[in-house]
Amino acid sequence: MIIRSIEIIRISIPFTAGSVQRHNHGLAKDDDAFNAASPSHRRMESLMLKVTTDTGLVGWGEAFGHGSNPVTFKALSAVVGPMFIGTRLEDHEQTMERVRRAVHGFGSTGAMVYALSGIDIALWDLAAQTAGVPLYQLLGGTPRTLELYASLVSYGNDPDEVRRQVSRARELGFRKIKLHETCIDAITAAREALPVAAGELMVDVNCPWSVAQASEIAQRLTALELTWLEEPVWPPDDVDGLARVRRSGVPVSAGENAAGMQGIKALLEHQAIDIVQPSVAKVGGIGAMLQVFALAAEHGVKVVPHCFYFGPGLLAVAHLCTLLPADVAVEVPFIEFERLLYPALAFKPRMDLPSVAGLGFAPDLQVIDDYCIERALID
Repeated sequence: MIIRSIEIIRISIPFTAGSVQRHNHGLAKDDDAFNAASPSHRRMESLMLKVTTDTGLVGWGEAFGHGSNPVTFKALSAVVGPMFIGTRLEDHEQTMERVRRAVHGFGSTGAMVYALSGIDIALWDLAAQTAGVPLYQLLGGTPRTLELYASLVSYGNDPDEVRRQVSRARELGFRKIKLHETCIDAITAAREALPVAAGELMVDVNCPWSVAQASEIAQRLTALELTWLEEPVWPPDDVDGLARVRRSGVPVSAGENAAGMQGIKALLEHQAIDIVQPSVAKVGGIGAMLQVFALAAEHGVKVVPHCFYFGPGLLAVAHLCTLLPADVAVEVPFIEFERLLYPALAFKPRMDLPSVAGLGFAPDLQVIDDYCIERALID
């Protein structure tokens, strides 16, 4: 089976986040523009790939992402995508390695790796369809109803609004909730709305602090019994700094912004984190995620994939989570889309995977057409 074409589709769908006015207390707009959970955003993007074979079979993938989509789009259309045209599906892992080596000069992360991630997801989708089984079965996963955790956007560190939104998520049945706030008052308000006995609270602070600042704040957060504090230091790949913060007593997580497998390996070998969070649309796709799972098992570190997506990447993470312990929940953005790309985006606390062969991604093509902002076909 031969890869005949790759269509790159960039869509942008308006959303709301459960409040009339989202606050942005003290945040500089320029500094916050590329944070997908920013209070300033009103739309969410997906950069999807539709890979078609000479038999007409279609596989879907998703590449990171958000504010970097114009750059990843160009990497796909001008460099990475054409290298897969005419290749055999059954050779996809060897082809992926060949292309990865060909573009190694562009670095271990960034647009080229994001592009490869999206194509890898689509090729695994095709492989599972060819085998006639759901992707999780091809990967060796255990079928189960998956728990979802609500990943809130930022509410600008407004304690009252954070308390209200956490309460809203809890009322909808979510028992694992993640914040994107940085002030202790806002995080405390969240814990008041979700007591320890009622559920798990995680906090993603998006790399804002020095090691000393992060250590001091982590110590102050100890009493809140967080499940994890995510990416507390700048720069995000300061593994020694993360290890120091970890010693403060709050479980530390990172991995979304690691520079590929070597970056993940450094986090694990330095005992810098309690939870590793690879991102399927950033680290190299499903093949790379499987490598992370194996490496984390060797080091005895829990894996909870990052997943602030709503396209094929979300379903890829859901399939991958069937290889992980049952207490690992799938991250979903706690937002309401203007229109749904597919029905599962009306998020509930639990999700059943599609039983069809492959990834099971069946988008509303009219939604794609109506919200498409950029498109290209490689053949």
